[in-house]
Amino acid sequence: MRRGYITVFLSLSLALILSLVFTVIEGARISAIRMKFECVTDIGMNSVLAEYHRELLEQYDLLFVDTAYGGTHPDIGNTEAHLRDYMKKNVREEGRSGWGIRDFLDMDIQAAEITAYSIASDEEGAVLKRQVTDYMADYPLGAVLEKINLNTGLLQEYGLDSRDIDGERRQHEAQIEEIGLPEKEVEPGKFEKVPLDNPADAANATRGSGVLNLVLENPSQVSTVKVDTGDYISYRSRLQGTGLCAEAAGICGEPNELVFEAYLFEKCGYYGQELDKSLLKYQIEYILSGQDTDWQNLEQVSKRLLKWREAANVIYILSDGAKVAEAEAMAMALAAVAMLPALTEPVKYTILFAWAYVESLQDVKTLLGGGRVPLRKTAADWKTGINSIKNVRGSLTEEKGGNGLNYKEYLQIMLFLQDKTSRTYRAMDIMEMDIRRTPGNARFRLDGCFDTYEARLSVTSGFGYDYEMTRKYGFY
Repeated sequence: MRRGYITVFLSLSLALILSLVFTVIEGARISAIRMKFECVTDIGMNSVLAEYHRELLEQYDLLFVDTAYGGTHPDIGNTEAHLRDYMKKNVREEGRSGWGIRDFLDMDIQAAEITAYSIASDEEGAVLKRQVTDYMADYPLGAVLEKINLNTGLLQEYGLDSRDIDGERRQHEAQIEEIGLPEKEVEPGKFEKVPLDNPADAANATRGSGVLNLVLENPSQVSTVKVDTGDYISYRSRLQGTGLCAEAAGICGEPNELVFEAYLFEKCGYYGQELDKSLLKYQIEYILSGQDTDWQNLEQVSKRLLKWREAANVIYILSDGAKVAEAEAMAMALAAVAMLPALTEPVKYTILFAWAYVESLQDVKTLLGGGRVPLRKTAADWKTGINSIKNVRGSLTEEKGGNGLNYKEYLQIMLFLQDKTSRTYRAMDIMEMDIRRTPGNARFRLDGCFDTYEARLSVTSGFGYDYEMTRKYGFY
């Protein structure tokens, strides 16, 4: 009987022990499935980020994943496929199942869906500029940014970008027309106006020649590279993501436009400081002008420089009594020959404006040649004489050194004054141009690149368990 009691007791105990063991094993399975799901998710999502674009990092220190993966059609679906593949390779042990045998977890990926992602061009380039702000965090910007602010403030205070010098010049020329010139009889009953021989006319006749043709010794050395602007992000329709990642923005702070400007000068070339890697040689000039050739971009920037310098030089020359007296003496002589004293005043001003114009061409020539020109001049800074208006090209000389700002510092002011949307998109044009020159990137697009993404993931187990999670990963 005792043996029977013991058998029943052991049977009942074994049933309880096995129930406990199986419960512990099942609990271990559930915990293992959850833990492996976490690990596989971490590995898979980080593996996607490990496919960052190498050339973009090397040339521009930006971390983005190209959803085209070197192909021609960027699509977040490509990244979803990569994520799913990475997770599948890690969630199941290949070659260990068969003959009806399952591994301890028997897991499989049910879904890997990207639900949010920040494209570089989202929110007018805020995603890209967020990374620039992060990259430039340790850059000694204080003195540089303070100088840009100061120079821009002075230019606006002097009205160099707003004063209509051409309009003022034409007003004085119109006064001469109103007064009229004397006539002489060249044939019986036929009269012609006596020419005034105003030397300002010779100077003004060169205004249609193009600034570069006037100020450069050898204009043929200017780059003639031409691009199809319609193929770049500023001009084509753009792919859209879900906008700037709030977590990334919170860590890096709001993008700073002055910081972005400093970044552009670190990564882009300009006239006199061209980069070998670049397609367009005058990249900053392209960002400012947006034309399709290097020549046109440099010409547009030179025209704006000429406008600024002409306004500054008119302001100065009208305040210089000696120069005003020279112009007045020349005007009086011309009026005396024409026997019209009323011409003295308007002719004087046309001479002064023409003289300021020639001085401005000299300034642009100096800047493009690597010299310096102050925003506001003194008598010591003035380079040309009054007779320069009679021979504009012949009076311009090569000048090095000097006081004031150099060409780069004038470009910095222009960039600061430019609207941020065009500045950002044209900067992205430049990036696309340069990356497309590298092997395997012929159709590279920044609006196909993301830096942060959120995915909804789910797994199933052959033992009847299903789990889902949402995770966000990125470069921040």
